[in-house]
Amino acid sequence: MKKEVRQLREKAINSLVLAIEHFNRPWDRGRTEAVLILLDHSFEMLLKATIRQRQGKIRKPREKQTIGFDACVRKGLTEASLRFLTEEQALTLQSINGQRDAAQHYLVDMSEHQLYFYAQAGVTLFRDVHDDVFEEKLLIRLPERVLPVSTTAPKDLVTLFDNEIDEIKGLLAPGKRKKMDAVAKARSLAVLESAVKGDYEQPSDGELEKVCKRLAEGEAWPSVFPGVASINITAENDGPSLSLRLTKNEGTPVHLLKEGEGAGAVVAVRRVNELDFYSLGAAQLAKKVGLTTPKSRAVVDHLNIRDDPDCFKKITIGGITHPRYSPKAIKRIQQALEGEPIDEIWAAHREKQKVGK
Repeated sequence: MKKEVRQLREKAINSLVLAIEHFNRPWDRGRTEAVLILLDHSFEMLLKATIRQRQGKIRKPREKQTIGFDACVRKGLTEASLRFLTEEQALTLQSINGQRDAAQHYLVDMSEHQLYFYAQAGVTLFRDVHDDVFEEKLLIRLPERVLPVSTTAPKDLVTLFDNEIDEIKGLLAPGKRKKMDAVAKARSLAVLESAVKGDYEQPSDGELEKVCKRLAEGEAWPSVFPGVASINITAENDGPSLSLRLTKNEGTPVHLLKEGEGAGAVVAVRRVNELDFYSLGAAQLAKKVGLTTPKSRAVVDHLNIRDDPDCFKKITIGGITHPRYSPKAIKRIQQALEGEPIDEIWAAHREKQKVGK
């Protein structure tokens, strides 16, 4: 094993152990955030260790930074020479990453049952990937006591989310004045729903308020969160060998698909309606990133976003072709503008236009 792989794997295991330690602590201050952040970090390190173990690359040509979490998942799922993830494992990773994003950057109110689910499913997935790739039992490197402990472990997601919805409705009851608390609690469900749909953008407070309103008016939660309703969990064994895995309900349409062929295929969650995924026109995209439409188009050209099927697609309706962008295009533009001023991109764009005339 190369030194780089060994060090990445060690960091991954360290973060996993710390995540479990924080889960089992007897006080709650910062506990949810610590568990999700450390669990997410453990997986990014494990994914990179695995990619390097299988002779893959974790840096793009001429890039100083290594690739991010999403790119690691995509490599592990689509590159034939590297593949070490199943579709359901990728969905679990996307869900954990989305919950971490919400916990680290804003507000999320996650129940004890939900936190246990993500912690135990995370340990199971880490163990599955580690043991398969490195052909060594993870338990050899961990004390037997290193396991998330819960006195009320959830048996299935349906019951878990039934309880979550009841709590949200209780917070929305007349006279409670706890709408913000309800929104924070609904966020964890919405993040999982987004992961199932392949949408990596965090839900806004406005969107969550609409969700809460639908629930308060009595709409059934499987209708509000159809993606969440299409998955469940399976449990095997107990003690240090306990396994908890995210699974698809038989007969549901939610699963991961390849769009395109070959090593460059893009992986996304199945889109029942492509307009739901490619949900933005050019003007809407510009508004989301806080730019004028011409400047937004300049950044799109600069980043070659139209060449990325995960961000852009031309959809034909009634003989008319509509250029459409996915929420992931927002993320790419925002990340690019953090390192490169819009004025420079705009100036270069204008110069190209002059030369082209």
